[in-house]
Amino acid sequence: MDPDWLVFHPSPKKPAYRPPPGAVDAHCHVFGPAAEFPFAPERKYTPCDAGKAELFRLRDFLGFERNVIVQATCHGKDNRAVVDAIAASGGKARGVATVGEEITEAQLAALDAAGVRGVRFNFLRRLADFTPHDVLRRIADKVAPFGWHVVVYFEAPDLAELKPLFTSLPTKVVVDHMGRPDVKLGVDHPQFQAFVQWMDEDEDVWSKVSCPERLSLAGPPYDDVVPLQRTIVERFPDRVLWGTDWPHPNLKGHMADDGVLVDQIPKFAVTEELRRKLLVDNPTRLYWDR
Repeated sequence: MDPDWLVFHPSPKKPAYRPPPGAVDAHCHVFGPAAEFPFAPERKYTPCDAGKAELFRLRDFLGFERNVIVQATCHGKDNRAVVDAIAASGGKARGVATVGEEITEAQLAALDAAGVRGVRFNFLRRLADFTPHDVLRRIADKVAPFGWHVVVYFEAPDLAELKPLFTSLPTKVVVDHMGRPDVKLGVDHPQFQAFVQWMDEDEDVWSKVSCPERLSLAGPPYDDVVPLQRTIVERFPDRVLWGTDWPHPNLKGHMADDGVLVDQIPKFAVTEELRRKLLVDNPTRLYWDR
């Protein structure tokens, strides 16, 4: 792995908060293991191994029942590690893949049968090479007949440029980590309000209220991110998801404790109903109900 890579927390705390039955960690990854699932030659980082066994142990330890495993950029368009983890989950996992426009209907059907329910587009240039918008539209056109959605990962200042692409897609759009807002600007700043307005305008836009460890300026327990998370959860209770982001790729400075992340949930989803929608109802509707 890269010499400055931070390995996932070896002994996270047991959360005080207990998720409801059926709860889903709706954003996590598997890395390799590289001996079985080699990393892509074009990758921009080389992580530690973090396979399905470790992921499922963490799921059980944190009190969750299911996972949505998102293809990591270090694996490129080779989705075998994700598919293998889903197959080993006994129906307790679904996946989000990365594909190119060359993918065939038969290949998409195979991924669908394996439990993939979405495709991810990454717009962080430090993590993935730029893909032309017309290519991404063609990919979205291919996956739409399967009922898949598109997951997008971008930074808040880029929303204005990317919004026309996102609104043109023939699928639901799920935004990673609230579009990475600048926490120091606060809830009322036009940058965050532009994201809220977009969700107001388009009922096909969902948001993950995850990864405070990437957004926080204050550090654990990431209370400075709570006002933004709470705004999205309370305004759009039927279109929000949450996940650990384990094993926390490309974190710098500190490694998140997944138990701390779970204990943050009641701070921004302040009622049992909101927590049930966030952790059970919404991910079930998006990933398991057909």
